[in-house]
Amino acid sequence: MAMIPELAIQGVQMALVLLLAPLLTGLVRKVKARLQRRRGPPLLQPYRDLRRLIGKEVVLADNASWLFRVAPYMIFAVTWVAASLIPTFATGLMFSWSGDLIAIAALLGSARFMQALAGMDVGTSFGGIGSSREVMIASLAEPAMLMIVLTVALVAGSTQLSTIADFMATAQAGLRVSLALGLVAFVIVALAENARIPVDNPATHLELTMVHEAMVLEYSGRHLAMIDLAAFLKLLLYVSLIGCLFFPFGIAQSGAAPERYLFALMLWLAKLIVGGVLLGVFEMSVAKMRVFRVPNFLGAAFMLGLLGVLLLFVSQGM
Repeated sequence: MAMIPELAIQGVQMALVLLLAPLLTGLVRKVKARLQRRRGPPLLQPYRDLRRLIGKEVVLADNASWLFRVAPYMIFAVTWVAASLIPTFATGLMFSWSGDLIAIAALLGSARFMQALAGMDVGTSFGGIGSSREVMIASLAEPAMLMIVLTVALVAGSTQLSTIADFMATAQAGLRVSLALGLVAFVIVALAENARIPVDNPATHLELTMVHEAMVLEYSGRHLAMIDLAAFLKLLLYVSLIGCLFFPFGIAQSGAAPERYLFALMLWLAKLIVGGVLLGVFEMSVAKMRVFRVPNFLGAAFMLGLLGVLLLFVSQGM
């Protein structure tokens, strides 16, 4: 009988990440609009866009293969699974054993691989440009991500997210320079992975600058809705991952009282709001960089992660 409450809490988390992902994107857009002294779209506009796209007919190119049709559903499913494995408001859930940092990186890499293939499938110039740029960014972001994983794993002694969150919430973790460097590096990687400013602009359709949008120009209808929802989930995933790794305060442990789960849920929502507001403010404070400067940007993330690992080696006498 103890399995039923754990399964119910896991199901609630899976539903919440799916339902709140568009709202987080709507919050970022609203913050950016208000900083520009515009009214901006409503917070619920992403939900309306998804409903509109689902109701539209799918238009396919004549030379589109089965991969082009299947990729949106696979990208959405993989991203949803990855987002559901992160301890958002509770640790020790039913599938926490599979919530590993390396597994999360592998799932996101699989989704990126499928999206790059789908972008090249039809054979348009925009799709090829977007896919090549996406792979270039991924080849730089993934080594930096592995350095961050190694930094956190050396501190917590594990790559499992529940174990890391439980350790970071204790006084034993303390304030470490290596974790601060890892946090800055992780923010840089998150901006690149989510196609945010300064690496990419999700609101642009200028062919010389777009990366993510270039790969999905040929999609329409429910296929585009699945890709957009996967992008919303990916943004929520990274914000939740930052909260889990570096700010895990308030996360409920397995077997906690119902009111403890409710309090942890409220704290997670507060973290999402803070993350969305900070992202909107940051994107309004910087300009998009040129594509050839992206390697320097992500190279800084790799060096910060590497410096964090070296500091841990030195402090532990390895």
